[in-house]
Amino acid sequence: MNLETILYEKKESIGTVTLNRPKSMNAISSQLVSELSMVFEAISDDSDISAVIITGTEKVFAAGADIKEVSKLNTPFDAHSFVDKVQTLFNKIENLPIPVIAAVGGLALGGGCELCLACDIRIAAENAVFGQPEIKIGVIPGGGGTQRLPRLVGTGIAKELLYTGDPVDAKEAFRIGLVNKVVPGASLMEEALKMAGKMVRQPKFALEITKMVVNNGMNMDISSALAYEARCFELLFSTDDQKEGMKAFIEKRKPSFRGQ
Repeated sequence: MNLETILYEKKESIGTVTLNRPKSMNAISSQLVSELSMVFEAISDDSDISAVIITGTEKVFAAGADIKEVSKLNTPFDAHSFVDKVQTLFNKIENLPIPVIAAVGGLALGGGCELCLACDIRIAAENAVFGQPEIKIGVIPGGGGTQRLPRLVGTGIAKELLYTGDPVDAKEAFRIGLVNKVVPGASLMEEALKMAGKMVRQPKFALEITKMVVNNGMNMDISSALAYEARCFELLFSTDDQKEGMKAFIEKRKPSFRGQ
């Protein structure tokens, strides 16, 4: 792949995607969206990858949409074309069968915050700052911020952040449930890799089913979601990993999962 706005590497079943537009503070442009989409398509087709980390630089994860580009959207049709591509990408990340971890240092604003929201887990460096400031330039979030943020932190807090456009630091982001963990900046990738490592050692199919059940169940009524969970629970009793996991537990040894 010929990539200009991101970097991608794969090591020991973990894929790492690094946003790489330093002169533009990793602003989310059409090119970056296209390249991220291409990389996540490749990850989806790569059975050797069991977890993904998305990160930026020490000072900037992503400072929002590329306003120079967005300001040239002159009609609702133009705006639709742009936002549709962004939402398609973020949906692809959210629905990727394997876990996706955002390792966030510095600014994660606007579309950068929305990219974090599309991930399963968010680990923040102590200097991280999150926010949806779109209201301050006369628009609303278009990459899922009005929908994923309330589902994560609750309606009241989400409305406060969306109505004021004010950012929150890493400590406050952790308090409201926006991030899972806050770590020193120097330890950010180490912590992300450690968490990803725990995930890739789990039985892969069971992990994929877990993500699917959580994501889909969030959009169901509780009765339907519980029935859905039960059917997926039952399905896993057809796998070799379930038999190995329970046998290893009884025999008091570490299981040897094969993803089957």
